[in-house]
Amino acid sequence: MNRTVVIAGAGPVGLMLAGELRLAGVPVVVLERLIERVGWARSLFVQNRSVEVLRQRGLDWFGDSPRWVNYNFGFLNLRRLKNDRDFVPFYAPQHKFEELLEERAVKLGTDLRRGHEVVALEQDDSGVRVQVRTAEETYELQAAYLVGCDGGRSAVRKLAGIDFPGTDSTVSGITAWVTLTEEQFPKGVFADIYPTGIVSIAQLEPGMYRATSIDFETPLPPRDVPVTVEEFKERIHAISGIDMKIDQVPWISRFGNATRLAAQYRQGGVLLAGDAAHIHFASAAQGLNTGIQDAVNLGWKLAAEINGWAPPGLLDSYHTERHPVGRRVCMFSQAQVALYHPLDRVGPLRELLGGLLQLEDVSRQMLGLATGVDIHYEMPSAANHPWSGAASPTRT
Repeated sequence: MNRTVVIAGAGPVGLMLAGELRLAGVPVVVLERLIERVGWARSLFVQNRSVEVLRQRGLDWFGDSPRWVNYNFGFLNLRRLKNDRDFVPFYAPQHKFEELLEERAVKLGTDLRRGHEVVALEQDDSGVRVQVRTAEETYELQAAYLVGCDGGRSAVRKLAGIDFPGTDSTVSGITAWVTLTEEQFPKGVFADIYPTGIVSIAQLEPGMYRATSIDFETPLPPRDVPVTVEEFKERIHAISGIDMKIDQVPWISRFGNATRLAAQYRQGGVLLAGDAAHIHFASAAQGLNTGIQDAVNLGWKLAAEINGWAPPGLLDSYHTERHPVGRRVCMFSQAQVALYHPLDRVGPLRELLGGLLQLEDVSRQMLGLATGVDIHYEMPSAANHPWSGAASPTRT
């Protein structure tokens, strides 16, 4: 019997899933289209819930990392949420997190293949046949299951014919790593909202910053239009009046706020996780952390199915439990964008919400939405217990 799981995508979600499966002795092949790992951070934070999961596996990777106690989870210029230890995120640039996950997955026995791209798939009673292309050849893999962790443009999702309904982008964003002097910007995070957009600048290390512009009034250009440093500087100045004196730009990229949720997370032997299953406006590192939780939820269930001890319906519970979480994250990110623009019209609503956020229960509700700490899964057999369906936290 074929027990191999093929994972498309060697980002944090695919690597986390690979590690989970290898802990249960499941053979894993990870296929990554890119030849080298991306060395730049799209996300800067790991939420407390993801850190707790890692600690449950004996991985205290971020115990000594700075915690962003003043981070407001995307609620720019609203009164500070009443934060506490349950919600404070850890500073963990995505590329560093990914490096640790890759090292762990390979050490556990994952077959990681870079420069290998999924180009076709077929399903039958024996499993999934995956056609893979490299620069030199095309070959076929036979797998028990194929999991798409290959991002918002997921080839696996498209090849499986899984619908991805939602809305197109209405904003034009640019993010980049840039070198600046500390005389221009102090340590920490600067972020402000303006009538036509948002500008944020966060120090990563001495002299190196991640800068972001979000333009509410300019449409996102087509994918084939390259982004330039001059365009970035002009966009920041037009939005905020800030004249950035950039020396070097090691990495620069566009993004938008397209919001889409896969109609199903499983179709036979094909499953989706992370951005392949849900995309949305980038805020509070929700995409990365939701994807990590997808991988953790799916990993043990898929291993149980392959190892022969899963009760009927266990693997289907992955969609049942995680699809509503994806829908909630999409809703929350859309609500945040709606609070930004047009600023003159949403100002009264922002003022009202800012006041409500000073109430302890409201603040905790919003923080729970932003971090996933309050996620509960439906557990009808124990529905009357207040801890039913909640995560088991780890405290150190």
